[in-house]
Amino acid sequence: MDIRISRYLPDLSETDLWGSYAAYDPTFRFSANRRIEQDPGGGRFGGFVAPPSNQEFNSFNPGLNGILPTGTTYSLTGNAQRINGVQFNPATGRFEDTVDYVGAATATVSQPLLRNAWIDSARWTIRLAKGALKQDQQAVRLQIINTITAVQVGYYNLFAAREAVRVQEIALELAERSLVESKKKVEVGMLAPLEEKRSEARVATVRVNLISARQALLTANNDLKRLITDDYASIAEVLDTADQLVPAPYPFDRQDSWHQALTLRPDIIQQQIAVEQQDVTLRFRRNQLFPQLDVNASYTSSGRIARDEPAGLGAGDLFSAIRDRNDPTHSFGAVLSIPLSNRAERSRMKAAKLTREQLLLQLKRLEQTIMVNVDNAILNAQKDFERIGATRDARLFAQQALEAEQKKLENGKSTYFEVLNLQSQLTTAAADAVNAIADYYRSVALLHQAEGSTLDKVGVKIDFR
Repeated sequence: MDIRISRYLPDLSETDLWGSYAAYDPTFRFSANRRIEQDPGGGRFGGFVAPPSNQEFNSFNPGLNGILPTGTTYSLTGNAQRINGVQFNPATGRFEDTVDYVGAATATVSQPLLRNAWIDSARWTIRLAKGALKQDQQAVRLQIINTITAVQVGYYNLFAAREAVRVQEIALELAERSLVESKKKVEVGMLAPLEEKRSEARVATVRVNLISARQALLTANNDLKRLITDDYASIAEVLDTADQLVPAPYPFDRQDSWHQALTLRPDIIQQQIAVEQQDVTLRFRRNQLFPQLDVNASYTSSGRIARDEPAGLGAGDLFSAIRDRNDPTHSFGAVLSIPLSNRAERSRMKAAKLTREQLLLQLKRLEQTIMVNVDNAILNAQKDFERIGATRDARLFAQQALEAEQKKLENGKSTYFEVLNLQSQLTTAAADAVNAIADYYRSVALLHQAEGSTLDKVGVKIDFR
């Protein structure tokens, strides 16, 4: 479940990255307007008096503008206007209704040469979003490593819990056997009743320990099942058992472990990405200190269909006139803008530098912490491996001591108190031997986690789409 939850992090970052490219989406706009101008008339033209009239202006203005990844801004605009009016016609000596079509299409581009030339806010945002995506991918790797390590540790805990049950079962068997023998000897007067009570106390104590060991086994089993399924109810009644663990020496190499940790661990990679992102921010802030120098160019093609054109002409002919570039206009130039203070950008630049220095120190601190953690993990694993031999010998010696004491008891040279005490010591030694093996394998798993090599060790590869 932890892995499934963390898997949403890159998906969310990917949507942010995809959304940041919206800066390059063109914007379409369209406006329509109608204006009416009323003329009260009264003007004289060659003895004619102009009548009252209305003049209508119907205009349509489409446009498309946007920005390219190079920082170039562009704009495509159009204008089409239909003018209904009244005009005096000398040929007829009358005022006649007129319809004129006027239109133009304009293309404008502007390219920054200094500020916003090699990086602008859009490119800055996109690069930061790419870095955030990589960091979240490493977060998924980290969660998978942690989950695999938790499964390994849980498996070794299950092994230790199962072996602890076996140790307590053997201890109970020994204690019950001693109790039976002590009862027989009490009955024939060879043993004081106090020894029988001691044997009964020993049996009761071991039974309590066995109950606790079985409960710990169930708990370890449940903990492991929680880590390996997203449907606990389906396997809640299943009792998994662990195989026998045969300890083998591990090839410890501090330098190799340090190298792996400083190149494979997700947290170190995340911190390195954070430094790279700050480098991008620093580059952006440095660019914003430059003056604004933009070169621009525009081209306009216009057309007009007047009342004195042949009859039947209309809007379609206007568009043809614009397309044929019958009346072109073009221009080019440059705009220079120099802030006199630029105090805000200089402050942001200084803050970006300080933040980068802080991130570098944090990276150095993390590297040092990782090296110490790896070193400690190696020491713990080495110590636990040495404990395996020592606890195995201690168990063997405890077994031999118990057998020798039992022979002495049979010959009347010992007491049940000594035998019971040695049984308790044997139980403790057997438990220590089992825990030493489990601790060693846990330490190796934690060493792999500290190295960041867990995925390689278990043969897991992660690919992000």
